[in-house]
Amino acid sequence: MKRAAVIMAGGGGTRFWPVSRMSEPKQLVKLTGDDVMINETIKHYDGVIGRENTFIVTNEKQAELMDKLLFDEVDRSHILVEPCQRNTAPCIIYAAFVLKKLYGDALMAVLPADHHIGNIKEYERVIELAMKTAEEKDCIVTIGIKPSFPSTGYGYIRFSDSASEFDPEVFSLEQFVEKPDLETAKGYVDSGRYLWNSGMFIWKASVILEYFRKLLPDMYSSMEEIFDKLRTDEEKAAIEKVYPTLEKISVDYGIMEKAEGVYVIPAEFGWNDVGSWDSLQDVFDKDRNGNVVIGDSELIDCSGSVIFDKTGDKLITAIGAKDLVIVQTKDAILVCDKSRVQDVKTMVEQLRAKGREDLL
Repeated sequence: MKRAAVIMAGGGGTRFWPVSRMSEPKQLVKLTGDDVMINETIKHYDGVIGRENTFIVTNEKQAELMDKLLFDEVDRSHILVEPCQRNTAPCIIYAAFVLKKLYGDALMAVLPADHHIGNIKEYERVIELAMKTAEEKDCIVTIGIKPSFPSTGYGYIRFSDSASEFDPEVFSLEQFVEKPDLETAKGYVDSGRYLWNSGMFIWKASVILEYFRKLLPDMYSSMEEIFDKLRTDEEKAAIEKVYPTLEKISVDYGIMEKAEGVYVIPAEFGWNDVGSWDSLQDVFDKDRNGNVVIGDSELIDCSGSVIFDKTGDKLITAIGAKDLVIVQTKDAILVCDKSRVQDVKTMVEQLRAKGREDLL
């Protein structure tokens, strides 16, 4: 069966401001590797899915830059442009209908655009197992990450006590759990029956479309009405008309929490969702004082800090900085206590409220 990767790449990555902007979000920035993050994501599955079978769902502001930065092997007609942001369920049904139109049916690996994978071989092995399971069992498969600490920043997945009859690595998914408080997270990790929700899903296009038909029937009907216009000169106008009418809902709420017969594969492949500046400490090597330094800098008595320079022509100097994030771009500087990195999003909202769109 035809295999395709569908990368969700429409977000603004506000927690990585000032490097990440709506016109140049973190998936189109070099943060964790030698290339922009979306190309690093494509590299991850090279051994399982061909680059030419990559589909990307993004927005109009980012599509032009995406066109310039993507690997040459990625078919530019596979860049699916959302006229407005409606969360993950609409972008997934859009991609699923496109795959149905092109191929009749296909295996879909739905992946975030900006995660870091430390062990590529193991990642490819798990994706291969997930695709095999989804194809043979006509089911939804998701990948759960074995937790290394009691994180309060991730959603969790409760999985069955015993493995499936057909594969010792595949388990039934029992429940999705929202981000917990610390004590609850400790209980989850100690139980050994919970995984971090990675946001990676594998299914046949036909299978997920049937779930949409049952669980989000209005969305399904609206998209089905324009099916004949997909992959024609009329697609853009049809999507622009129907997309703003679709319910703004995540695939987790709309489908996954209600679906039955879902399987999960517990995995360990050096996963990091790269969700905020402090996460770079789990991606890059640290100096002897626990600092992560990207760019030109001189430090005295600094420890546990993240120093990131995007200018390429300015020196960052710091004295006595402890557990700070310092980020420099050509038009903005961020200084933040490492314990407050989630509040970078609040700073973006404050700048927007003050009309500083030039910085967003």
